[in-house]
Amino acid sequence: DVMNVQMVSAENTLEEVIVTGYATQKRSEITGSSVQISEAKIQQIPVTSVDQVLQGNVAGLALSASSGTPGAVQNIRIRGTSSITAGNNPLYVIDGVPVNEFNASGSNAVSSLSTLSSLSNNDIASVTVLKDASATAQYGARGANGVIVITTKSGKSGMTKFNFNSSMGVSNDAIPGPTMLTAAEQEELFYEAVWNTFGTNDWGGAGYISNPEDAPDFAKNFLTTAWADWNAQGRKEGNWADVITNKDALYQEYNLSATGGGERTNYYASLGYYDSEATVIGANFRRISGALRLAVDLTDNIKFQTRNTVSNTLQDGILESSAYFSSPRTAKFFMSPRAQPYNEDGTINIDDIRRTTNIRNPLWIAKNDIRQNKLTRIVTNNSLVWQMPVKGLSFKTLMSIDYRVADYKSYWNRIHGDGQDTDGFASRNNDNITNYVFQNSLNYNLNVEDHSINVTVLQEYQENKAYNLYADGESFAADGLTNLASAGKPTTASSSFYDWKIASYMAMLNYGFAGRYILNANYRLEGNSRFPGDNRWGNFWSVGAAWNISNEAFLQDSDFISMLKLRGSYGITGNANIGLNTYQSLLSYDADYAGGAAVYPSTYGNPNLTWETTATLDTGIDFGFLENRISGSFTYYNRESSDLLQNVPLSRTTGFSSQNANIGSMKNTGYEVELNFDIVRRTDMNFSIGGNFSTNENEVLKLARDGEGNPINITTGTQRVEEGHTVWEWYMRKWAGVDPNTGENLYYINGVDGETTNNYNAAQRAFQGASAIPTITAGGNIHFDFKGFFLDATAYYAGGHKIFESWYRYIHANDLFNTLYFNSINTLLDRWQKPGDVTDVAKVTYSVEPWRTHTQYLYDGDYIRLKDLTLGYTFKTEHAKQIGLDAFRLFVRGTNLYTWVKDDRLLYDPEVGFDGRTGLTTPPVKTFSFGININF
Repeated sequence: DVMNVQMVSAENTLEEVIVTGYATQKRSEITGSSVQISEAKIQQIPVTSVDQVLQGNVAGLALSASSGTPGAVQNIRIRGTSSITAGNNPLYVIDGVPVNEFNASGSNAVSSLSTLSSLSNNDIASVTVLKDASATAQYGARGANGVIVITTKSGKSGMTKFNFNSSMGVSNDAIPGPTMLTAAEQEELFYEAVWNTFGTNDWGGAGYISNPEDAPDFAKNFLTTAWADWNAQGRKEGNWADVITNKDALYQEYNLSATGGGERTNYYASLGYYDSEATVIGANFRRISGALRLAVDLTDNIKFQTRNTVSNTLQDGILESSAYFSSPRTAKFFMSPRAQPYNEDGTINIDDIRRTTNIRNPLWIAKNDIRQNKLTRIVTNNSLVWQMPVKGLSFKTLMSIDYRVADYKSYWNRIHGDGQDTDGFASRNNDNITNYVFQNSLNYNLNVEDHSINVTVLQEYQENKAYNLYADGESFAADGLTNLASAGKPTTASSSFYDWKIASYMAMLNYGFAGRYILNANYRLEGNSRFPGDNRWGNFWSVGAAWNISNEAFLQDSDFISMLKLRGSYGITGNANIGLNTYQSLLSYDADYAGGAAVYPSTYGNPNLTWETTATLDTGIDFGFLENRISGSFTYYNRESSDLLQNVPLSRTTGFSSQNANIGSMKNTGYEVELNFDIVRRTDMNFSIGGNFSTNENEVLKLARDGEGNPINITTGTQRVEEGHTVWEWYMRKWAGVDPNTGENLYYINGVDGETTNNYNAAQRAFQGASAIPTITAGGNIHFDFKGFFLDATAYYAGGHKIFESWYRYIHANDLFNTLYFNSINTLLDRWQKPGDVTDVAKVTYSVEPWRTHTQYLYDGDYIRLKDLTLGYTFKTEHAKQIGLDAFRLFVRGTNLYTWVKDDRLLYDPEVGFDGRTGLTTPPVKTFSFGININF
């Protein structure tokens, strides 16, 4: 289909059909909160996975990229965090079938690979986000974190119509990130550190040298010759930031689809190709996909439909989840600027780097190592619908198979890098995962005068089976041998199997009276193999009501009020996103005892374990004024989660320290606002603006108790979970600045304010008033079109949270880590140098300090991002016909063009994972592209 760049008026949008997975409803019949993203919006944003389209377009949904590497997993939270230890990801439903979306990467150390990236956006008709219990209760123990419903395209009968669309562009990091010290700057700081530590000065020097000019000779004779050697070699700069960057990374996409059919059949077929380089060397993503949808009226009363999708995805990943010294990203931060990427003859420098640093040359690693994820996915969804002899009664049976083969190949070369000590290392990880879903349902639809009743009963069975095979080996006799068959020393071989099953029975009732009063109810009885027999089955339900006030007689003739609806819902959903066999006390058999196999207790189960439960209240008002030129909604929600899983201490006589139990509770409350204004609405010109705004307030209500009845707080090095506070709120010492007299860091003794100390250990840890989850998110959009020209723009805001800089010890320290061993951000140049200096950077010293976690590296996370800007032209139909086309459109597009960050100290991209930590991963990218869309 041609992408319609003109915004649909609110008047028509009100009666659009909303897909909730198991059913469809008119928007006027919805009693809860749901947002549907249209095909036009999906195709307007060039992304590798469709969930990225949701950012800024759905009130109450926060999305943050785990990495900007193409194909990486996207983190999504709908209306906040509902669990402490279980999963917080939403459930995905594709064409009415619950699916298992996950990270398909074969290594946790390598770039993540989202299984959603296997789907081509060109084949998707709509995405619906379900937020309240009146919709998510349909999905029982998996609906507590919200549901994302993806609907793929179907065929349309008639003469075969083709659509071709393509786009091509270049990408760079949306934010370039911090600038590192040059070698010359680092040398200056090094000699200053020597003077501060060993000089005859007024702030604690040892008095071995009498003036700063003596520092180079003193260092050369007594400390290190590193800087003297660098000077003797010509003072060459390494420029590692340029070396690891893939500037103007190319991306390209091509899609061809066809749809048509006869009186009793219709079909949709497509073929797509997507290829994208990463903005760092050594990484890229490629996808080939195909789809076939076929609907056939077998008889006048029986309809068969099959939806089939196949894709092959390849991702060359990089080490990026931590400070890996073989990662190209870490070279910028950790590699000494004294080290040279290339030798004098232009070859890659590995010998000199090997002698002077533990960090690998990323140029060699990118060329000679392999870290490759492959994912092949085949999805077939087949259904029969029988319109039974009873009027309004139909029966549907459905079978879906989602088959995935994830293959990961790793090779570390034997010359330089992680494999040099073992003469090369290789591994292979293969996962075969099959997800089966069987559904049988009856639907009855009755309309009698002003009454409409729709009843659906459904039985569903889902089973997931996974087989894993892993092996590795080392010692390769020659370069170019990368497969395990060539490993001289096999080291590991293992295989495993796991499965889980879900059985469900569901009933849905929708009642409407004269289009004015709407009632609905959902009930689901669900059993899940993740839980013990006595707690395996649970009851989940919801009730909802809506009053379409604008359909009342006293408003039907109103010139001002076009639409006005009150709605509310309440229901119980669950969260079963926990590990398998958690409830069981298990034995493990992988121990080696005196050369023989041994068995040992490995887990202490809990026969009372069950799912976490969330009760959700949702109330709101939808409105439209002046022929829906002004439209929108206001919503209030209250989500209280109970039976949260927490580790409870056990007597040591059990042989275990703790046990998982359903103990805790927390709540999330907030408001959501959506507003749209059609400022100009004419045949040849339209101008509209819109947006959404949402808040989220989280509070932990209850935690487990110890033997004395005290709450068991969960504390990490930077965060804490405690009753009365936000979940995983930042908890650390509070930095009080730099002492202008001594150049030392100061800390508040009580962790909040008042008296300070330069003794880090004398300061107390305290809550810092925010967590990593945004408390406010918002999105905005603008549309303008005039005689074929069009302009669309969207923006996203997240705020009210804080971000912590994880690797500050390496790149912010005032010691040898930053002046000799590794490198530092150039803000170190603003350091304290003499008594009276007022600065936020402490003096540099010749020392190696321990990790000291405090708020100097805790930043406000607020940011605004211009997500998309598209400018294009749609040729008039008569002009397109002259060149043999039905429609023709050209456009240029920019994504992530501008980012505003509230905290000037935050130099990294503010879009980090929901753990709130900046990492050494690839940031989101800024893309400029050109595209074409043709119908013929």
